[in-house]
Amino acid sequence: MLPTSKSPFDLISAETVAEGKASIILPSNVFYNPVQEFNRDLSIVVISAYRQYLLDSTNSETTSRLKHPMKPGFKILEALAATGLRSIRFALEIPDVKIIIANDFDVSAVNYISKNAELNKVSHIVTPNCADATMYMYENRKFDDRFHVVDLDPYGSPTQFLDGAVQCVADGGILLVTCTDMAVLCGNAPETCHSKYGSLSIRSRFCHEMALRILLRSIESHANKYSRYIVPLLSISVDFYCRVFVQLFTSQSKVKESATKLSYIFYCTGCGSFHLQKLCDKTQAGRNINNFKYIAPASPPVGEQCNNCKGKHVFAGPIWSDPIHNNHFIQQLISLTEKRKSEFKTSDRVIGMLSVISEELHDVPLYYDIDHLCTVLHCTSIGFLPIRSALLNSGFSVSLSHAEKNSLKTNAPMAIIWDILRCWVKNNPINQKRCPEGSVVHNILAHEITFVADFTLHPKANPPSRSNGLLRWQVNPEKYWGPKPRARRTDKNADTVHQQPLDNSRVWF
Repeated sequence: MLPTSKSPFDLISAETVAEGKASIILPSNVFYNPVQEFNRDLSIVVISAYRQYLLDSTNSETTSRLKHPMKPGFKILEALAATGLRSIRFALEIPDVKIIIANDFDVSAVNYISKNAELNKVSHIVTPNCADATMYMYENRKFDDRFHVVDLDPYGSPTQFLDGAVQCVADGGILLVTCTDMAVLCGNAPETCHSKYGSLSIRSRFCHEMALRILLRSIESHANKYSRYIVPLLSISVDFYCRVFVQLFTSQSKVKESATKLSYIFYCTGCGSFHLQKLCDKTQAGRNINNFKYIAPASPPVGEQCNNCKGKHVFAGPIWSDPIHNNHFIQQLISLTEKRKSEFKTSDRVIGMLSVISEELHDVPLYYDIDHLCTVLHCTSIGFLPIRSALLNSGFSVSLSHAEKNSLKTNAPMAIIWDILRCWVKNNPINQKRCPEGSVVHNILAHEITFVADFTLHPKANPPSRSNGLLRWQVNPEKYWGPKPRARRTDKNADTVHQQPLDNSRVWF
């Protein structure tokens, strides 16, 4: 519902901000972060492609999964709408949207949503709503009230909103979730990560992909409570945040498989190698091919010491270890962005990042950092193409991860990777003073080479996104471009909102 208090526009100086097809007004002391335009552009592309995805009559996979078919129309909820820029852009730039609920708990913010909707002539689509986001989502759990799309873009962690969100998304609908508390997800505070997301994080080179997988596991856990499960469409770690786009379905039998999609991480603190252990294994029960039983794995995949460097293992997780992207859907996103390239200011980056994601090995969780591997051995950098060529020439698969510029994602065992680097060190010797007996580098190089690497340039060593010069990892776009101070409510109650100016630390974007 709309607040009943008098509009404050005559009391607060405002400025105009234009983005995409929208032009909004906001107070001069409210910070607008243009870096997040990429986030909003990508969201519009995803929702537009998803809309077409639903309309595609050949998409029998989604239709067959629906326990409760979607109602006609296309409803979107932006649970934390601030001044409504995202919702207004959705109304102007996504075809066939019928209803968009732009919700915020701040009376002043809702007043701005109403005014901005009028300015952009989308008041018939965008409905401002002043309510607690979690309570509003709980109130829309009935099948007829659910939304096709729910967008959560909070400051920091979204975990307090997930329980309501997974219940108010229609069967087959999509949930968009942003996290900006990357320090927690990337291992700086594992105890906080566990309390918020239910998983232990660790400091590692693959921390940004781990953050995505911890978030997906958390969403899946909330959904499972209500016999629902997720299917990730796109998961991206970029700038100072991560963002996931997942479909939600209802099926008690599918929920049973959720434990098979999760894994624990065993990470070596010496050399950085890692192993995953499934939380649960699925096996056939008896002769009936349709009956299964779920059992816990027998033992850890590693010993007390690392086989490569004799370092200690630390334990983390659980994380989502199934694919985090739908490659067919990503191809649709790339195609749609290319068709609408002139509409999005960040289209080059959207295409570049999606292209890198489309090249990823989707069945290989986590990655190594090439520079870090060379740092462990104190050797000269092996370079991007030689190590990829050595793996490809040996019949292994290899790719980048969009989450790290110099990453190495491969299905080769760690013993093979170290053998490749031993061959490299043999041809490019290191200073023996840097590998004293008992050190990590000494223990790794002490192993006999059992696999001889072929560094001949492989024709597929250079991925298309790199050879075509696509914009992938851009430099910092501007000074102080990261996340800003936490937003604060400007209204302790509706009666006093107009008696006090907006707090100078207020941030809505």
